[in-house]
Amino acid sequence: MHKTLYQRNPVKGFIYFQHLHIDFSNKCFYNEHMFEISSDLTTKEKLEILADAAKYDVACTSSGVDRKGKKGFLGNSEACGVCHSFGADGRCISLLKVLFTNHCVYDCKYCVNRCSNDIPRATFAPDELCQLVIEFYKRNYIEGLFLSSGVLKNPAYTMEKICETLLLLRTKYRFNGYIHVKAIPGAPDELLSRAGYLADRVSVNLELPTSDSLSKLAPNKNFKNILEPMEKITGTIAANRLSVGKDARMERSSINKYLTGSIFNSANNSRYGALSGKNRTVLESGDRLSLPAVSGNTGVNRAFAPAGQSTQMIIGATPETDLTLIRTTQHLYQNYDLKRVFYSAYIPLNEDSALPELDAEIPLLREHRLYQADWLLRYYGFQADELLSENRPNFNEYLDPKCDWAVRHLAQFPVEIQTASYDMLLRIPGVGPKSAKRIVQTRKYARLDFDTLKKMGVVLKRAHYFITCNGKMMYKIPINENYITACLMDDNQKENWEIKHQNQQYQQLSLF
Repeated sequence: MHKTLYQRNPVKGFIYFQHLHIDFSNKCFYNEHMFEISSDLTTKEKLEILADAAKYDVACTSSGVDRKGKKGFLGNSEACGVCHSFGADGRCISLLKVLFTNHCVYDCKYCVNRCSNDIPRATFAPDELCQLVIEFYKRNYIEGLFLSSGVLKNPAYTMEKICETLLLLRTKYRFNGYIHVKAIPGAPDELLSRAGYLADRVSVNLELPTSDSLSKLAPNKNFKNILEPMEKITGTIAANRLSVGKDARMERSSINKYLTGSIFNSANNSRYGALSGKNRTVLESGDRLSLPAVSGNTGVNRAFAPAGQSTQMIIGATPETDLTLIRTTQHLYQNYDLKRVFYSAYIPLNEDSALPELDAEIPLLREHRLYQADWLLRYYGFQADELLSENRPNFNEYLDPKCDWAVRHLAQFPVEIQTASYDMLLRIPGVGPKSAKRIVQTRKYARLDFDTLKKMGVVLKRAHYFITCNGKMMYKIPINENYITACLMDDNQKENWEIKHQNQQYQQLSLF
């Protein structure tokens, strides 16, 4: 195989291929039903089509798995981050985010790749995609692969091709780097199992937070077909972890063990709570919960999805409230032990009476608030029904969710820094886990003041409305919801504008 030269196209931001000598002649032909995959497309043209189509699928921001390089293999995996993120050593770490194919038999109203849309279509051959990944990795363009796909012919056929690609990467090309794969609901259990052993993270997209919305916008999908593989993947991860002497549930931040109200500490937090005992055997996890063992030799000896499972929900295509969304999020964390729930602001691409108008505003700020609320659930000990209520089911988009909660519960404030519990410190706007820990440790030996709090990392421009230090507030402030809300919104005005207007062209970050 000859090397390929890559250069950046400053106009389009794509990679074009100069003096292409890599043998990508392995073409795919399908003449079944409505699909006829053109043999005329070059690898560059396929990459342009399928990388662009993948930008609507949210990739993970951290791998969650540490894996050192080993002799005879190419690549490793760092837990500190993989997708347009920064590692602990300051490096920008990126994934090749691409679809295997944008052909799809489904006609989901919100999807640009739906079968009724007249758009350019392309499909990679498994070996073709593998060579692309390896060549990009050798040039330090990427450190891993995020692979999703439309549904070509049927879920089983598509998942088989994805598994073939992953197997080639792990065996023929001996790629040891990070791989995140999207599982196709409806695919056979054996293929889902095979994908889990070949990839580091597996995800099944929930798409929408309620079954009614899903049936309305995606008539070919249903919750049962989505949740069943999600449940089986969860059980297989738990069984695999138990078999090597780990706790069945995925690791969470150590902060949670100090929080009485954490969603991961609740007594009724999961139907899989019974799996958490280290003395349980794999068989005791229950055959119903797990995928079958992979038949045949995969050629690799790997743990099942060591980075866990994730999912994605579309925000703004349907009228669900923020309360419904975070209740669904909490349910997924507790009952399916998901590592992450991702949110994707709906971008109006298709004209349909069931969808927002094409000129509708993209809810980027709402998406941002939901991500912040997600952090409150995972790291700050909040429950979904604490953050919102039936009477006030939506966040104030112009306040971060913790501030929004605080101004709704002013009866609990101001909080005395010298005596407040760790749980309560985390509920103060402007106080995070690190600064809360520093406060608890320092106040044992000295009295705190506002200057000290600032040096500890407390964001006083938000916190000073809600705290006292030695019985005194930083300024004389009326404890009034409207007044404090107006002040906080004014302070965050610039930040909110930047969030609301980011990525207006909706172009994913170039890897090159």
